[in-house]
Amino acid sequence: MAALLLGTGLLYLWDLAKTGWGNDFYAMAVQAGTWSWKAWFFGSLDPGNVVTVDKPPFSLWVMGLSGRLFGFSSWSLLVPDALAGVASVGLLYLAVRRLSGPGAGLLAGAGLALTPVAALMFRYDNPDSFLVLLLVAGGYCVVRALEHASTKWLVLAGVAVGFGFLDKMLQAFLVLPAFVLAYAVAAPTSPGRRIGQLAAAAGALLVSAGWWIVAVALWPVADRPYISGSTDDTVLELAFGYNGLGRIFGEGRGGGGRTFTPPAGMELPTGGRGFGGGFGGQAGLTRLFGGEFGGEASWLLPAAVIGLVAGLWFTRRAPRTDRTRAALLLWGGWLVVSALVFSYMSGIIHPYYTVALAPGIAATLAIAARELWRGRANFAARAVLAVLLAVTAVWAFLLLSRTPDWQPWVRYALLVTGAAAVAGLLFGADRGRRLGPVVAVLGLCGALLGTSAFTLATAAIAHSGGTPSSGPAVGGGRAPRGFGAEEADSAVIDLLKGTTTKWAAAQSGAMQAAGLALASGRPVLAIGGFSGSDPAPTLEQFRQYVAGGEIRYYVAGGRGGFGGGRGTAGAIQAWVEQNFAPLTVDGVTVYDLAESVV
Repeated sequence: MAALLLGTGLLYLWDLAKTGWGNDFYAMAVQAGTWSWKAWFFGSLDPGNVVTVDKPPFSLWVMGLSGRLFGFSSWSLLVPDALAGVASVGLLYLAVRRLSGPGAGLLAGAGLALTPVAALMFRYDNPDSFLVLLLVAGGYCVVRALEHASTKWLVLAGVAVGFGFLDKMLQAFLVLPAFVLAYAVAAPTSPGRRIGQLAAAAGALLVSAGWWIVAVALWPVADRPYISGSTDDTVLELAFGYNGLGRIFGEGRGGGGRTFTPPAGMELPTGGRGFGGGFGGQAGLTRLFGGEFGGEASWLLPAAVIGLVAGLWFTRRAPRTDRTRAALLLWGGWLVVSALVFSYMSGIIHPYYTVALAPGIAATLAIAARELWRGRANFAARAVLAVLLAVTAVWAFLLLSRTPDWQPWVRYALLVTGAAAVAGLLFGADRGRRLGPVVAVLGLCGALLGTSAFTLATAAIAHSGGTPSSGPAVGGGRAPRGFGAEEADSAVIDLLKGTTTKWAAAQSGAMQAAGLALASGRPVLAIGGFSGSDPAPTLEQFRQYVAGGEIRYYVAGGRGGFGGGRGTAGAIQAWVEQNFAPLTVDGVTVYDLAESVV
């Protein structure tokens, strides 16, 4: 375990600062939280608390506290995410170990650590790293509850999932069917007590998820920021609208509930419908294996599904409280439900969402592989284990073939080692005292070499923007830049550094305004929130800010919302253009709001 955690720590922490600010959008909110406790509590994009990010603030709380303790920097921003990854691997090891032994625990932990999308997100400032940690913590608590029908541990599982909601809303609830099923089936107590305990856990979930929602709802609207992404300035509408049913059923809405299309010059992957579909490709069972999704987390997915089916079949006559079947229901249920939702949701979905699949895949495969290895005296168990290895090696070979010029020896090496392990299993070489360990090592190489190589390649390069992706460097030696990864102009930054107003500048859309705030170290008002389409601030509020001398510059060239400059952001831009003279600062149009021309 020590070696596993040390290796994971090196993988996730080594040269971490090269990623810079990662996703500028969230980094801007963390920066604001280091200036204002109110902005920290709400997850505001600026210390003036005009508008929030379009997610709840749990991850921002952790990163913001780190920034306050150690000073706001790339390192203090990203280290909490990396440590969340190490903790996730450790907790997964402990959870699987309790029901399936240390060998399965080590394999599960290694499987999670060596998933490419895990190396991507645990070195990034998106909310997903803390979501995974909280959900794995919930799984660990369910395992502890299963051992002795413990109400305390089941309630703690509800608390963990509740705080997962405060990190990424309804996505945290995807594990609930598996948690409930595993406990309802396998807990060693009466049916009535199981129902009562699950009800208590549900209450704990509601309290831990709902306290912040209630606090925001009770806070005077005039004294708090606008809830970005909502249509009525409430957290519940955000949770069940833009970040909930809208993601599943494909309403294709941006902040403020408006339908949007990509702005000019912004290229998106083809496929799907609406803005979200462009990122996620066509919905269906093949989504997780095709395009960008395949290389993120699907390396061990086919084998995990086969192992789940085989494990449930071999334990079909076991007692109700059988530990192996309980573990398969828990982690396999996590895998199946999350995979189906990700496969068929037709709203906004990014390939990196699949990091939430990684613990379920790793744990399910580890448990199944351990049981099949233990039962390999039975030819059927050996044959299924051989199928797992063969499928994993072939699928890894096909995934690596998508980047044929990158380290081609890896895909051939894993194919050879995998084939040798399969042959050893089928011909019984694994049962020998000397050859057994050799077959095991060959099998591990065949199963993990591909995903390990892709993971190392992912960790070796810097990523930026709102849509980071796993895999080796392209072109100039760095990862592709996703939307929101634009670099601020140095001349404009120098201009903002000389300001003393409440906001150094304002710009439409946080994806560009964030770059200005981070580079200048001065507060910038992101008009309209994430995409510029939230009605915050209103035109009247903006005019009051300007009249009070609170904003010095308006920087043109923001996204004005994916609504194409309509709505509040468009009205503000039109008012600025009518009342202030434009300046050209190294090719960028800037309006000095201290010098009206009217």
